[in-house]
Amino acid sequence: MPPPPPPLPTFSLILLLFLLSSTTISQSQDTDPESDCTDKWIHIRHLPPQFNVDLLKNCSEYPLFDNFCPYLSNHGLGQKTHNSSHSWYRTDPFMLELIFHRRMLEYPCLTSDPNQANAIYLPYYGGIDSLKYLYGPEVNSSFLHGLDLYQYLVHQDSPNIWNKNFGHDHFLVMARPAWDLIQPLSADPPIFGTSFLELPEFYNVTVLTFEARAYPWQERAIPYPTSFHPPNLAFFESWVNRLRRTRRTSLMLFAGGGGISANPNVRRSIRLECENSTGMSVNGTRYTKLCDFVDCSNGVCEHDPLRVMKPMLQATFCLQPPGDTPTRRSTFDGILAGCIPVFFEDLSSKKQYQWHLPEEKYEEFSVFIPKEEVVYKGLSVLDVLMSIPRAEVRRMREKVLDMMPRVMYRKHESSLGLRSKKDAFDIAIEGTLQRIKSRLEEIASFLV
Repeated sequence: MPPPPPPLPTFSLILLLFLLSSTTISQSQDTDPESDCTDKWIHIRHLPPQFNVDLLKNCSEYPLFDNFCPYLSNHGLGQKTHNSSHSWYRTDPFMLELIFHRRMLEYPCLTSDPNQANAIYLPYYGGIDSLKYLYGPEVNSSFLHGLDLYQYLVHQDSPNIWNKNFGHDHFLVMARPAWDLIQPLSADPPIFGTSFLELPEFYNVTVLTFEARAYPWQERAIPYPTSFHPPNLAFFESWVNRLRRTRRTSLMLFAGGGGISANPNVRRSIRLECENSTGMSVNGTRYTKLCDFVDCSNGVCEHDPLRVMKPMLQATFCLQPPGDTPTRRSTFDGILAGCIPVFFEDLSSKKQYQWHLPEEKYEEFSVFIPKEEVVYKGLSVLDVLMSIPRAEVRRMREKVLDMMPRVMYRKHESSLGLRSKKDAFDIAIEGTLQRIKSRLEEIASFLV
């Protein structure tokens, strides 16, 4: 058992550290003459604390969701898994808004002049703000989510910043799947979710979410944060070298819940196949288990990296079936464990993270098995994976290791050496800047 986590800092200390670092870093990063910032300038728009840090004060007020106070420390990375840890934290993915905000403060091409900026970042903790509509006292007013922000941007604080491009150059992060934010404005009675992505007021804003709809307009999917946040290149390379040395004793692993009902579904098919499997040799590799199953029901794996990372380190393939929504944090946990992902529908993978995991690369680092073939036609997942040649498995795992930096969020204030490898934040910013540029060019050409 790992040692107990360190005591949780008081909320006031977390807030103080956040505000102090915000002031210091944002001032020191303005107009760096040594950096090439052409088409990369970003202005962080000032928002009153009611839209970000004040929302953290309610961290224990949503028992139906969770008490997320323990996960606010280290600017949203959470507490370290143990005192001597340098790279591993008990990260809650819903804290991505804090993590992203902290990283924005050390972005090298910040400008205090919104007229110079190619994009405007809104440090709005919209996912955390949504909790009062999803689980709190305002559940019947979820159509209001975000309207107070719009009123502030357009009517109270320098309206010219918004009116210059009517929000087309603005972007923000919402640490929720898009499905939680698309309740129809006309829903009566209200269904689960808020209407943020249905508000015409925000149609022009780029919204970075965990998961996008099949045909998104304003949102783009970016990776869930995992528990791995290395501070320098040495710790990152040490982990990669460990992955290359690790002996894989299980052919495939499923870490998750569900699949216990009698109704046909892909998780049920996977669990039944796992229960009936035994160890054997596959393509010259001796496996102790053909299928390993880690039961993560009721959220028991969410803040305990050891519970899932250890078996993932021992597995060759990690199964990523859809659950309540198509995507899973487990996909990124698996990649960071050097475990080859197995997808069962395109909306879990190819149609989501196109900035970070380009669609044309999927065959190089993952396996796709249509869930309909498994559930209704009896296709064996084990048979499919056992048929893949050993050399192909090695090549795919090496590609997974190459993709690792693209889906991890390195620690803030990381070393220059590690910054040379683009991580999930860097790629999200690049994609956002390009998307905003393309939109503004389209608008300009239309007006000519």
